Amino acid sequence: MLSVYTPRGTSLERSAVEVGEAPPDTAVWIDLVSPTVQEDKLTEQFLGIAVPTREEMQEIEVSSRLYVENGARYMTATLMCQSDTATPKTTAVTFILSSHRLCTVRYDDPRPFAIVEHKLARACSPKVSGETVLMDLLDAVVDRSADILERIGAEVDAVSHSIFEPDENEAPPSYNDVLKALGRKGDLTSKVRESQVSVGRLLSFLAHEAEVMKWTKDMRAQLQSMQRDVVSLTDHASYLSGKITFLLDAMLGVVNIQQNNIIKIFSIAAVIFMPPTLVASVYGMNFKSGMLELDWEYGYPFALFLMVLAAIVPLLIFKWKKWL
Repeated sequence: MLSVYTPRGTSLERSAVEVGEAPPDTAVWIDLVSPTVQEDKLTEQFLGIAVPTREEMQEIEVSSRLYVENGARYMTATLMCQSDTATPKTTAVTFILSSHRLCTVRYDDPRPFAIVEHKLARACSPKVSGETVLMDLLDAVVDRSADILERIGAEVDAVSHSIFEPDENEAPPSYNDVLKALGRKGDLTSKVRESQVSVGRLLSFLAHEAEVMKWTKDMRAQLQSMQRDVVSLTDHASYLSGKITFLLDAMLGVVNIQQNNIIKIFSIAAVIFMPPTLVASVYGMNFKSGMLELDWEYGYPFALFLMVLAAIVPLLIFKWKKWL
């Protein structure tokens, strides 16, 4: 789908471009979402640039993601998608600055695009350009990542509380649920960190090109502020990853301790009942030679007493050794 955004007073108006139609000359933002071959060609003719393919956007080399070609700045970043669902993922998005126009190429729908679209549809600067739209998009990406990390931090704290300080009035969560929750948070955190590293590289490239493009002092200051935010968010994502790893290790340690306690109970039970079994085996033999108790009136109670005593003595020894 090919959408263009043109200034209308103090707002940015979105309109879809049909195949065969030329975008208006006043367009400052061209958004390509899963574009067709015809839409790619139409955009290339309008901007005089080459639109990268999906395979080219997925290249991980920095030289394939951040470069200048025919006066246009190509910047590809990895952004978060579906972070509020059970299956979060990342997607590559390309930003192209050419002749004060912005072209975005994407094959998914990251939340910051909808946020910026609604924001600019309500109000925008009369001097809106591709550069200002790009800054709004990057700022929304950074804010969105911060919100995701804040949510992850709160949920990880709740899991930590359920492990180390469980509420007495509530049933403890199952180990399976806790491990799954930590695994999901760890996966989401790693994706956010991957996205922030990618955005950080894009901002570094853009900061260098801002000097060449002679951006205003305010825009360069905003760019530096976003760079500092990305660094802090990357560090915070690393901290959360370490905390999740610690909780996973602690959870596995708790499971191992409880399993060892269960095995210890079975081992003690086997040792306690071994002497009574030996006594019962002796008196269950089918011969009388040398076994005076077989003809004794109190032989049967005596054998029972021996079995009970043989069970109690090991138990007392275990308690004295503090093995129980």
